[in-house]
Amino acid sequence: MSENNHKKEVLLRLRRIEGQLRGLQRMVKEGVACPEILTQVAAVTAATKKVGMAIVEGYMEECLANAGKVSGTKQREGFKDFHKALTRYIDWA
Repeated sequence: MSENNHKKEVLLRLRRIEGQLRGLQRMVKEGVACPEILTQVAAVTAATKKVGMAIVEGYMEECLANAGKVSGTKQREGFKDFHKALTRYIDWA
């Protein structure tokens, strides 16, 4: 998938999540029953995790595609940065 298409896909998912969050706000404001709200919270959480995985996947593709184009030190720094970000993501997810 091209970088541009990947970005469009991620942005589309984020807009859907934004709509889900607005829906959750309305549900809380209107006093909807707790089980229904928690079901929607679970849906938002799952959607957010999917966006995170899509970002990880896209970055990995980009990283691997560019791995041979950069020097050893710069390549190691890039992988270290990615590793730190991935670790934070995994700890959250």
